[in-house]
Amino acid sequence: MPSIYQLKPAFQNLLRPLVQRLFDNGTTANQITVLAGVISVVVGIAIAAFAEHAWVFALIPVWMILRMALNAIDGMLAREFGQQSRLGAYLNELCDIVADCALILPFALIADVSLLIVLAVTLLALFSEYSGVLGPMVGASRRYDGPMGKSDRAFVLGVVATGIALGWISALWINVVFAVVAVLLAYTLVNRVRQGLKEVQVDVPSA
Repeated sequence: MPSIYQLKPAFQNLLRPLVQRLFDNGTTANQITVLAGVISVVVGIAIAAFAEHAWVFALIPVWMILRMALNAIDGMLAREFGQQSRLGAYLNELCDIVADCALILPFALIADVSLLIVLAVTLLALFSEYSGVLGPMVGASRRYDGPMGKSDRAFVLGVVATGIALGWISALWINVVFAVVAVLLAYTLVNRVRQGLKEVQVDVPSA
């Protein structure tokens, strides 16, 4: 199934001049990765601290756009400027899941929003990313299959947070959207496992 992740090449082309300048200034991919993770945690804490004020959720769509840009930048610095490293691989995956937790969990602090559903989305986001990371362990590539990958989650959370900030969405609809996201995340998990296995499948000749 399609995913917003498939738009990444076009997004990277827009960022390429900035990436070149950052490299020229000595910025490293790992620095960008850690920066994105740290700011995500700070944003999540700020939202949690003022969750009773709907306007604070406007931070999420703004930060999601910037976070996507930073994620693209760190990847381009690593691949196109020879900065790939084992440490970078660890930081990339760990910072992503920390950021996801920090930005999803504050929704549970909204009155009448189901803690159970928010926790389910948080855990399924972690599990789906882990299923993608497991690809290389079976000889496949790191899987980014949808329909609810990182970019898709960022889009949905940004839209919901915007609705909250503007007073356009009720707790009931937040629960409905998060329940749908949970289902799509479960499908994403299964899809990544299936596609990983399909990638390394070897036809066994019949006897």
